[in-house]
Amino acid sequence: MPNKEDFGHHISQQFNSELDEVRNHFLAMGGRVEKQVGDAIDALLSGDADLAIQVQADETAINAMETRIDEECVRILARRQPAASDLRMIIAIGKAIIDLERIGDEAYKIARYAIALSEEGESPRGYVESRHIGKQVRQMIGDALDAFARFDVELAFSVMRADTTIDQEYKSATRALVTYMMEDPRSISRVLNIMWVLRSLERIGDHARNISEQLIFLVKGADVRHTSFDLVEKAIASKNDAESH
Repeated sequence: MPNKEDFGHHISQQFNSELDEVRNHFLAMGGRVEKQVGDAIDALLSGDADLAIQVQADETAINAMETRIDEECVRILARRQPAASDLRMIIAIGKAIIDLERIGDEAYKIARYAIALSEEGESPRGYVESRHIGKQVRQMIGDALDAFARFDVELAFSVMRADTTIDQEYKSATRALVTYMMEDPRSISRVLNIMWVLRSLERIGDHARNISEQLIFLVKGADVRHTSFDLVEKAIASKNDAESH
Protein backbone atom coordinates (compact mmCIF):
# COMPACT_ATOMS: atom_id res chain seq x y z
CA MET A 1 0.00 0.00 0.00
CA PRO A 2 1.34 3.46 -0.85
CA ASN A 3 2.36 5.75 1.97
CA LYS A 4 3.39 9.35 2.33
CA GLU A 5 6.83 8.65 0.93
CA ASP A 6 5.29 7.41 -2.34
CA PHE A 7 3.84 10.84 -3.06
CA GLY A 8 5.58 14.09 -3.71
CA HIS A 9 9.05 12.93 -4.86
CA HIS A 10 10.21 15.51 -7.37
CA ILE A 11 13.40 17.09 -8.54
CA SER A 12 11.86 20.40 -7.50
CA GLN A 13 12.03 20.70 -3.73
CA GLN A 14 9.65 23.62 -4.02
CA PHE A 15 7.03 21.35 -5.61
CA ASN A 16 7.51 18.83 -2.78
CA SER A 17 6.96 21.60 -0.26
CA GLU A 18 3.83 22.85 -2.01
CA LEU A 19 2.27 19.37 -1.99
CA ASP A 20 3.14 18.83 1.66
CA GLU A 21 1.79 22.23 2.59
CA VAL A 22 -1.60 21.81 0.94
CA ARG A 23 -1.98 18.35 2.48
CA ASN A 24 -1.03 19.65 5.93
CA HIS A 25 -3.48 22.52 5.58
CA PHE A 26 -6.20 20.03 4.63
CA LEU A 27 -5.50 17.92 7.72
CA ALA A 28 -5.44 21.04 9.91
CA MET A 29 -8.83 22.07 8.55
CA GLY A 30 -10.06 18.55 9.23
CA GLY A 31 -8.89 18.75 12.83
CA ARG A 32 -10.66 22.09 13.28
CA VAL A 33 -13.90 20.69 11.85
CA GLU A 34 -13.63 17.54 13.96
CA LYS A 35 -13.37 19.69 17.09
CA GLN A 36 -16.27 21.84 15.96
CA VAL A 37 -18.51 18.78 15.66
CA GLY A 38 -17.41 17.47 19.05
CA ASP A 39 -18.07 20.83 20.68
CA ALA A 40 -21.51 21.10 19.05
CA ILE A 41 -22.53 17.70 20.39
CA ASP A 42 -21.12 18.50 23.84
CA ALA A 43 -22.99 21.82 23.86
CA LEU A 44 -26.23 20.03 23.03
CA LEU A 45 -25.89 17.32 25.66
CA SER A 46 -24.71 19.67 28.42
CA GLY A 47 -27.03 22.56 27.60
CA ASP A 48 -24.00 24.84 27.25
CA ALA A 49 -25.22 27.78 25.19
CA ASP A 50 -21.86 29.58 25.42
CA LEU A 51 -20.06 26.62 23.86
CA ALA A 52 -22.71 26.46 21.14
CA ILE A 53 -22.13 30.13 20.36
CA GLN A 54 -18.38 29.45 20.06
CA VAL A 55 -19.11 26.62 17.61
CA GLN A 56 -21.05 29.05 15.45
CA ALA A 57 -18.23 31.60 15.63
CA ASP A 58 -15.77 28.97 14.35
CA GLU A 59 -17.67 28.78 11.07
CA THR A 60 -15.95 31.89 9.71
CA ALA A 61 -12.47 30.44 10.31
CA ILE A 62 -13.40 27.13 8.68
CA ASN A 63 -14.78 28.87 5.61
CA ALA A 64 -11.55 30.85 5.34
CA MET A 65 -9.49 27.66 5.55
CA GLU A 66 -11.52 26.12 2.73
CA THR A 67 -10.95 29.18 0.53
CA ARG A 68 -7.21 29.17 1.24
CA ILE A 69 -6.76 25.48 0.43
CA ASP A 70 -8.85 25.79 -2.71
CA GLU A 71 -6.64 28.66 -3.88
CA GLU A 72 -3.52 26.61 -3.14
CA CYS A 73 -4.85 23.72 -5.22
CA VAL A 74 -5.64 26.02 -8.13
CA ARG A 75 -2.12 27.53 -8.00
CA ILE A 76 -0.51 24.10 -8.05
CA LEU A 77 -2.65 23.01 -11.00
CA ALA A 78 -1.82 26.17 -12.92
CA ARG A 79 1.91 26.34 -12.17
CA ARG A 80 2.94 22.69 -11.90
CA GLN A 81 0.48 20.89 -14.17
CA PRO A 82 0.76 17.76 -11.98
CA ALA A 83 0.22 14.29 -13.38
CA ALA A 84 -0.72 10.85 -12.02
CA SER A 85 -0.72 10.58 -8.21
CA ASP A 86 0.04 14.28 -7.68
CA LEU A 87 -2.98 15.23 -9.77
CA ARG A 88 -5.16 12.76 -7.86
CA MET A 89 -4.01 14.25 -4.58
CA ILE A 90 -4.96 17.78 -5.63
CA ILE A 91 -8.32 16.60 -6.98
CA ALA A 92 -9.05 14.53 -3.88
CA ILE A 93 -8.18 17.35 -1.49
CA GLY A 94 -10.13 19.85 -3.58
CA LYS A 95 -13.25 17.72 -3.26
CA ALA A 96 -12.69 16.67 0.35
CA ILE A 97 -12.48 20.26 1.62
CA ILE A 98 -15.99 20.80 0.30
CA ASP A 99 -17.19 17.96 2.50
CA LEU A 100 -15.25 19.33 5.47
CA GLU A 101 -16.90 22.73 5.02
CA ARG A 102 -20.31 21.10 4.85
CA ILE A 103 -19.59 19.14 8.03
CA GLY A 104 -18.87 22.52 9.60
CA ASP A 105 -22.25 23.77 8.34
CA GLU A 106 -23.99 20.84 10.04
CA ALA A 107 -22.10 21.51 13.28
CA TYR A 108 -23.34 25.09 13.09
CA LYS A 109 -26.91 23.82 12.80
CA ILE A 110 -26.48 21.47 15.76
CA ALA A 111 -25.20 24.42 17.80
CA ARG A 112 -28.26 26.42 16.82
CA TYR A 113 -30.58 23.66 18.02
CA ALA A 114 -28.49 23.31 21.19
CA ILE A 115 -29.10 26.98 21.98
CA ALA A 116 -32.85 26.62 21.39
CA LEU A 117 -33.06 23.55 23.62
CA SER A 118 -31.00 25.12 26.39
CA GLU A 119 -33.44 28.03 26.47
CA GLU A 120 -36.35 25.63 26.96
CA GLY A 121 -34.60 24.19 29.99
CA GLU A 122 -35.93 20.65 29.69
CA SER A 123 -34.11 17.67 28.20
CA PRO A 124 -36.30 16.07 25.54
CA ARG A 125 -36.37 12.53 24.37
CA GLY A 126 -33.65 11.74 21.86
CA TYR A 127 -30.58 12.73 23.84
CA VAL A 128 -29.52 9.09 24.18
CA GLU A 129 -29.71 8.65 20.41
CA SER A 130 -27.91 11.95 19.84
CA ARG A 131 -25.08 10.92 22.15
CA HIS A 132 -24.76 7.49 20.53
CA ILE A 133 -24.90 8.59 16.89
CA GLY A 134 -22.80 11.66 17.70
CA LYS A 135 -20.05 9.48 19.12
CA GLN A 136 -20.08 7.34 15.99
CA VAL A 137 -19.88 10.20 13.53
CA ARG A 138 -17.05 11.80 15.50
CA GLN A 139 -15.18 8.52 15.14
CA MET A 140 -15.94 8.47 11.41
CA ILE A 141 -14.49 11.95 10.93
CA GLY A 142 -11.36 11.04 12.87
CA ASP A 143 -10.91 7.81 10.94
CA ALA A 144 -11.44 9.52 7.58
CA LEU A 145 -8.74 12.07 8.43
CA ASP A 146 -6.40 9.38 9.74
CA ALA A 147 -6.91 7.47 6.50
CA PHE A 148 -5.89 10.58 4.56
CA ALA A 149 -2.86 11.10 6.79
CA ARG A 150 -1.65 7.49 6.35
CA PHE A 151 -3.01 6.71 2.85
CA ASP A 152 -4.91 3.85 4.53
CA VAL A 153 -7.58 2.52 2.16
CA GLU A 154 -8.69 -0.19 4.60
CA LEU A 155 -9.50 2.42 7.23
CA ALA A 156 -11.27 4.51 4.62
CA PHE A 157 -13.39 1.49 3.67
CA SER A 158 -14.34 0.97 7.32
CA VAL A 159 -15.69 4.54 7.36
CA MET A 160 -17.82 3.75 4.32
CA ARG A 161 -19.25 0.72 6.11
CA ALA A 162 -19.88 2.74 9.26
CA ASP A 163 -22.00 5.18 7.27
CA THR A 164 -24.42 2.38 6.45
CA THR A 165 -24.85 1.69 10.16
CA ILE A 166 -25.42 5.39 10.86
CA ASP A 167 -28.14 5.53 8.20
CA GLN A 168 -29.95 2.57 9.77
CA GLU A 169 -29.71 3.96 13.31
CA TYR A 170 -30.89 7.37 12.14
CA LYS A 171 -34.02 5.86 10.58
CA SER A 172 -34.71 3.79 13.69
CA ALA A 173 -34.30 6.79 16.02
CA THR A 174 -36.52 8.94 13.82
CA ARG A 175 -39.33 6.36 13.88
CA ALA A 176 -39.13 6.11 17.68
CA LEU A 177 -39.26 9.89 18.10
CA VAL A 178 -42.22 10.27 15.76
CA THR A 179 -44.09 7.69 17.83
CA TYR A 180 -43.20 9.56 21.01
CA MET A 181 -44.48 12.88 19.62
CA MET A 182 -47.75 11.24 18.65
CA GLU A 183 -48.16 9.97 22.21
CA ASP A 184 -47.21 13.33 23.80
CA PRO A 185 -48.06 16.28 21.52
CA ARG A 186 -46.67 18.71 24.14
CA SER A 187 -43.18 17.40 23.28
CA ILE A 188 -43.38 18.14 19.57
CA SER A 189 -41.37 21.37 19.55
CA ARG A 190 -38.48 20.01 21.60
CA VAL A 191 -38.34 16.63 19.90
CA LEU A 192 -38.42 18.20 16.44
CA ASN A 193 -35.22 20.04 17.34
CA ILE A 194 -33.62 16.72 18.28
CA MET A 195 -34.77 15.18 15.02
CA TRP A 196 -33.05 18.00 13.14
CA VAL A 197 -29.90 17.33 15.18
CA LEU A 198 -30.03 13.65 14.22
CA ARG A 199 -30.50 14.66 10.59
CA SER A 200 -27.37 16.81 10.77
CA LEU A 201 -25.43 13.95 12.35
CA GLU A 202 -26.55 11.61 9.58
CA ARG A 203 -25.38 14.11 6.99
CA ILE A 204 -22.02 14.44 8.74
CA GLY A 205 -21.66 10.68 8.36
CA ASP A 206 -22.36 11.03 4.65
CA HIS A 207 -19.65 13.67 4.29
CA ALA A 208 -17.14 11.53 6.23
CA ARG A 209 -17.89 8.73 3.80
CA ASN A 210 -17.31 11.07 0.85
CA ILE A 211 -13.91 12.04 2.25
CA SER A 212 -13.00 8.37 2.57
CA GLU A 213 -14.06 7.73 -0.99
CA GLN A 214 -11.69 10.48 -2.13
CA LEU A 215 -8.83 8.80 -0.26
CA ILE A 216 -9.50 5.53 -2.06
CA PHE A 217 -9.50 7.45 -5.35
CA LEU A 218 -6.20 9.06 -4.38
CA VAL A 219 -4.45 5.79 -3.55
CA LYS A 220 -6.10 3.39 -6.01
CA GLY A 221 -7.18 5.70 -8.81
CA ALA A 222 -10.67 4.16 -8.57
CA ASP A 223 -13.88 6.15 -8.33
CA VAL A 224 -15.88 4.21 -5.73
CA ARG A 225 -18.78 6.63 -5.41
CA HIS A 226 -22.18 4.97 -5.91
CA THR A 227 -20.43 1.59 -5.91
CA SER A 228 -21.35 -1.59 -4.03
CA PHE A 229 -19.16 -2.67 -1.13
CA ASP A 230 -18.15 -5.82 -3.04
CA LEU A 231 -16.77 -3.74 -5.90
CA VAL A 232 -15.04 -1.37 -3.50
CA GLU A 233 -13.36 -4.33 -1.81
CA LYS A 234 -12.16 -5.58 -5.18
CA ALA A 235 -10.72 -2.15 -6.01
CA ILE A 236 -8.92 -2.03 -2.67
CA ALA A 237 -7.61 -5.58 -3.01
CA SER A 238 -6.21 -4.95 -6.45
CA LYS A 239 -2.43 -5.49 -6.44
CA ASN A 240 -2.01 -2.99 -9.24
CA ASP A 241 -2.27 0.38 -7.55
CA ALA A 242 -2.95 3.28 -9.81
CA GLU A 243 0.05 4.49 -11.78
CA SER A 244 2.24 6.87 -9.83
CA HIS A 245 4.29 9.74 -11.22
